[in-house]
Amino acid sequence: MIPQSFIQDLLARADIADVVGRYVQLKKAGQNLLGLCPFHGEKTPSFTVSPSKQFFHCFGCGAHGSAIGFLMEHRGLGYVEAIRDLAQMVGMQVPEEPSGAAEAHSKTRALTEMLAQAADFYRKQLKVSEAAVQYLKARGLTGQTAARFGLGYSPDAWQPLRGAFEDYDDPRLGEAGLVISDEGKRYDRFRGRIMFPIRNPRGQVIGFGARTLGAGEPKYLNSPETPVFRKGQELYGLHEARDAIRQSGRAIVVEGYMDVIQLSQAGFGEAVAALGTAITGAHVSALLRVTDHVVFAFDGDAAGRKAARRALEATLPVIADTKRASFLLLPEGEDPDSLIKAQGSHAFETELAHALPLSQFFIRALSGGPLATAEDRAALVAAAKPLLLSMAPGAMRSQLLRELAAAARMPAEDIEALFGLRRSRPGRPAPLARRTPHMEVDDLKRRVLQQLLVHPQLAHEFGDAVSEEHAGREEPVDREIVEVSEAARSQTPAATGALSHGALMELLTDSEHAIEYRALAAQEMELETDVETARQIVEEAFAKLRLRRLERLRAERLDAYQQDLSAEALEAYRTADQAYLRARAAASDSANR
Repeated sequence: MIPQSFIQDLLARADIADVVGRYVQLKKAGQNLLGLCPFHGEKTPSFTVSPSKQFFHCFGCGAHGSAIGFLMEHRGLGYVEAIRDLAQMVGMQVPEEPSGAAEAHSKTRALTEMLAQAADFYRKQLKVSEAAVQYLKARGLTGQTAARFGLGYSPDAWQPLRGAFEDYDDPRLGEAGLVISDEGKRYDRFRGRIMFPIRNPRGQVIGFGARTLGAGEPKYLNSPETPVFRKGQELYGLHEARDAIRQSGRAIVVEGYMDVIQLSQAGFGEAVAALGTAITGAHVSALLRVTDHVVFAFDGDAAGRKAARRALEATLPVIADTKRASFLLLPEGEDPDSLIKAQGSHAFETELAHALPLSQFFIRALSGGPLATAEDRAALVAAAKPLLLSMAPGAMRSQLLRELAAAARMPAEDIEALFGLRRSRPGRPAPLARRTPHMEVDDLKRRVLQQLLVHPQLAHEFGDAVSEEHAGREEPVDREIVEVSEAARSQTPAATGALSHGALMELLTDSEHAIEYRALAAQEMELETDVETARQIVEEAFAKLRLRRLERLRAERLDAYQQDLSAEALEAYRTADQAYLRARAAASDSANR
């Protein structure tokens, strides 16, 4: 692992304007720089780079990140490769990895090189196999399409790869999933099959899918799990589809390799597929990082319906309020290939236009038919409960809950109570609490969160206030403020002594709240608030938050005194009242500054 302190120093020394400027023509626009987004086609510039915050954001497609994130997205690099490239740009030496990490990195590189060598061998074999070429032609594929996806052929023999590698007995061939060892015998895993190289987002071959030419079983055979290949995390065709996904504003998820290839040839280059497994949350998350809209397009048979249901279950825990998912089940007996061949590409586009939004498919998939009886509706509610509870709180979950309530003919409040989602209400709300709605307090907290994200140096100045107002509280926004504050205070780059917004966002990349952080940061980039104004916003917000907290305490003490009438209760109320009056004066002073 590269030390986090080095990454922060690297981001402090590198200027994102210089990094992005190598690939995008930027012009001054206020405090920021503006250019045409390199991640989606546009004629009016919406791609913004902030030198002061060391961050980029496109208001058209939503792409965003630090200098490291830009290199990853624009050049298709992995995290470590992007760090190494950025370090080379600014003349910094990446620290040596610990021996264990270095060995793992070396092993990964060796395996991907072997897989690339095998892919090259299979491509050459396809050119000399008349049977394989005729099979692809019969499926309607052109030579250009076969080349685009790197299709190949594994000869129908026991050890054809012996001709591709100097040392066929190298144990790493087994680790790469290319060779099988069985009772002292070694032979190729793939024999007599069309080969589909599986690439990671950086374009490296990490495994293969393979299909028989005839009626042999299994029809499809995939690489096993290896140190470089995880079926539940990778998507077939994502590397090839990346640009088309950005240009079209959507990703189409289909069932198989040939569906992806046929759709690409028909003009739907944004198609991808899972690798012989059900769609997972990791698959959906990977797609939602490059697009706001994922369309699941499956066959209309029982297997397709089952795949769509699993895709729904995988999507709900990871989808954000700003993202969309749609579901398409093709007519019975049709798949994308057969539909396009019979009716043309426009027929598939028409089907896509009628795909059901997640909210409608949610009810249809769970009900399985008419909701004619109370028993049917009760079964629907029972089936929906674990799915809704898997979702993060937000507008999407609230909307689905209301769709469920309408279908089940129940008040939404009853379903919330049944699922344990309703907030408990105090039996006797304090009078002053009624005059200070929760929404006002939540808004104040989000102002603090937003300014801490964009101006990390304020985390040091207001560390005590964060601890006093937010530490130990259970509200999501309180936990987010504490997380951002602690992250901002954990690193101080040696290069500048100050953490940039872009560097902070790198620290928060793996946070479960990362999507919300990026959305808040994007709003603030448009406002271009300077640090002095931000400091005043945070100071005023904390003053009001303290006032609201002391208002509640004062009301509670008054309520206790009215029920007790003891000297101790009266003294507690007077103490709370004095603290409240002091806070009110401080809040007034802060607002008038």
